[in-house]
Amino acid sequence: MDIKAQIHSKKIYFCDDEELEAKQLECLDILYDFNHTRPSKMAKRQGIMKQIFAEVGEDCYIEPPLHANWGIHTHLGKNVYANFNLTLVDDTHIYIGDYVMIGPNVTIATAGHPIEPSLRKKAAQFNIPVTIGNNVWLGANSVILPGVTVGENTVIGAGSIVTKDIPANVVAVGNPCRVLREISEHDKEFYYKTRRINDTAP
Repeated sequence: MDIKAQIHSKKIYFCDDEELEAKQLECLDILYDFNHTRPSKMAKRQGIMKQIFAEVGEDCYIEPPLHANWGIHTHLGKNVYANFNLTLVDDTHIYIGDYVMIGPNVTIATAGHPIEPSLRKKAAQFNIPVTIGNNVWLGANSVILPGVTVGENTVIGAGSIVTKDIPANVVAVGNPCRVLREISEHDKEFYYKTRRINDTAP
């Protein structure tokens, strides 16, 4: 199995391949250009995003700085918004659905390393894809770990460490992240604690 196949195999491989290093350097060069665009140069920024990612849907916006291992393994649906310091450890595929909101300082990681120390000394690694469903909100400073799927419409609370799949239509928080409650009729009336959606008072 060649190295390109190994990185997507979900199995352990050794990441000391010169070809991999060269491809990652290409990604870093493109990211440098993206992260140094002026805020007024939105068209240029959008063009660079199409170079960085495997897929970019309509009306996606990512606030620099953006960090990625590869870029070309990340797939963005339409209307994806990411605040600053998004980190994509995309050594294999990351699938981000439509209308996803990503808070500041979020990390989405597909890569991990064995616990066994002797393997880590040899630069052993494995990669498992991550899927973020449509209309998900990932709160600030949350971390999504390898192999995780987050179901559509779900909210991941700020600072959460998501170690396993989270179902659709829930609020999930904590370290490790757990389902707190389902999204309900209450949420159609209140947008934050006791603040009503239709309340016009300051």
